[in-house]
Amino acid sequence: MVSKNTIKRITSLGQKKYRNREGIFVAEGIKVITELLQSTFLLKELYVEDENAFAKAITKKEASKIFKATHTELKKLSFLKTPQKAVAVFNIPKESIIDRGGITVVIDDVRDPGNLGTIIRLCDWFGIKQLICSPQTVDCFNPKVVQATMGSLTRVHIIYTNLEEYLKEEHRTIYGTFMDGTNIYQCTLEKEGVLIMGNEANGISSTIEHYINSRIAIPRFGVQQATESLNVATAAAISLSEFKR
Repeated sequence: MVSKNTIKRITSLGQKKYRNREGIFVAEGIKVITELLQSTFLLKELYVEDENAFAKAITKKEASKIFKATHTELKKLSFLKTPQKAVAVFNIPKESIIDRGGITVVIDDVRDPGNLGTIIRLCDWFGIKQLICSPQTVDCFNPKVVQATMGSLTRVHIIYTNLEEYLKEEHRTIYGTFMDGTNIYQCTLEKEGVLIMGNEANGISSTIEHYINSRIAIPRFGVQQATESLNVATAAAISLSEFKR
């Protein structure tokens, strides 16, 4: 049986202040939890309907951290509309040291958990090792972000920092996506650089725009040219594909 205090404690992790205070976050579902178990993330506790679901991924040391839970109890622990068959709590790892090699994606104030989760998956897909986020960007350990990454959270180093301070020290070309930039399909993109993606509604902020030395754009091919903008995650996918091509 999962106690009321446990349910209260885990559901409080939906808020960033409690995640930061306790140094832990929630993950849901067999796939996501298995990915985390097979990574360097440290398990704190795992609640599951079928205790054998993670038999191949759990070490002997971690076995004592597994607790059986009913579907009703998991529903109370879940942050999803459709509860998964397992809910786990992991320790938040220490942030990595900033690496200024290869391609780095920088996120300027992206607020939607689904967008950030998708961008993390895209970084994983295209082999981007590091993602730099502004302090105002949604927390990567938000339960909805964790779910949206589908395990890619384990393979992309995510750092939250003051973007101005970070960009001041940057020696690579800094690319930014704009409606009035140079057609990305006609650009020669460098193998090492920084790609900045902006806020869903306002794009890249004026303070960050100051540091950009290569403005790029994804052209519209529609006859009426009526679409105002692309979703930030979609734009990131197209841009990263071009950098890798």
